[in-house]
Amino acid sequence: MSRHHLLSASALALIAAAFVAPQVSGQMFVGTPVPAQYTGQGQPSTAKGEWPANAGDNRGTRYSPLAQINAANFNQLQVAWRFKTDAFGPYPEWKLEGTPVMVKGVLYTTAGTRRSVIALDAKTGELIWSHSLREGKRAAFAARQLSGRGVSYWTDGRGDERIIYVTTGYRLVALNAKTGAIIESFGDKGIVDLKVGVYRGNNQQIDLETGEVGVHSTPTIVGNIAIVGAAFKEGATVETHNNTKGVVRAYDVRTGKQVWRFNTIPGPGEFGNETWENGSWATNGNTGVWNEIAADEDLGLVYLPVETPTSDYYGGSRPGSNLYAESLVAVDMNTGQRKWHFQFTHHPVWNFDMAAMPILADVTVAGRARKVVAQPTKQGWLYVFDRATGEPIWPIVERSNT
Repeated sequence: MSRHHLLSASALALIAAAFVAPQVSGQMFVGTPVPAQYTGQGQPSTAKGEWPANAGDNRGTRYSPLAQINAANFNQLQVAWRFKTDAFGPYPEWKLEGTPVMVKGVLYTTAGTRRSVIALDAKTGELIWSHSLREGKRAAFAARQLSGRGVSYWTDGRGDERIIYVTTGYRLVALNAKTGAIIESFGDKGIVDLKVGVYRGNNQQIDLETGEVGVHSTPTIVGNIAIVGAAFKEGATVETHNNTKGVVRAYDVRTGKQVWRFNTIPGPGEFGNETWENGSWATNGNTGVWNEIAADEDLGLVYLPVETPTSDYYGGSRPGSNLYAESLVAVDMNTGQRKWHFQFTHHPVWNFDMAAMPILADVTVAGRARKVVAQPTKQGWLYVFDRATGEPIWPIVERSNT
């Protein structure tokens, strides 16, 4: 499994072997014919040498077929350039964890404590454009701050190229990938307020400035929709078990219109509501989806890794098994309707939320070709399912802890 680019934690740094590459200025190749993989229309892919999503693709593979850098020349790599992100915010960031996407020789990522968006020349590290929103008190109260894990890229394959990202203050923004300009026709002048429609209690709208919700993962782009999860403060820090409720929503990447929503704490009439006994669905929160979301466009399914409910280590306020806490949920990518789920821990009280993106793979098991989804867990187990049906690939024996 080879990688073409390696990125550091404190600053973006491109490590390159000694090879001849085309000179690049922004998105224009200078002094050499444009490489063939960058001339045509269509969708970007790792097969073209690009990195169009946080994990390379929606399958969570984190794999590139590029082979120029290998075990034989790895010790010859030298730093080609560095890009410091200190100036993108009022103070330097101490937790830069974004993975840039790369399309047509341009790196796109978030940077700095203000979660700015930057486009860099992948060859030289030069800044092409930058963008940021000043969100004031809303950002100061954000549940997930700093630069987050990066941005998402979408194109119609015919010249409309967009960068989609979520701000610190939980707004969904669409930018022109070539210029960094906000796309005015998306949402309300380029912005969708993700706090609208986020609830606590019995469907009570949270405060649009101080309400607890955010996300640091990147939207999952599937076809023409962007799918966004929700996250809350880390480390068992909720003030009350009646905290903000988790939700996953899909938005049209062209218009910003909401396409569907999936409530990770099901309300009355929704599948799984009875697993919150004594009406406790109405007085508990969290169960966010804060990690990267996987998708299989051929099957039309999206895979949601759901976290623990409030208050992590205590469940006395929520009798029952509490779906969809600590579950993997497969939903229809066009409607958000649940297709199947598996709950790893019933009535979670150990904070064993799903801390990794699901991995989609095509494998052979006992001589039979299988399309699987594998979910790494804090338990130290890798759970593997048929990704169309949810059937465990190997038997899973449930045991009571009482």
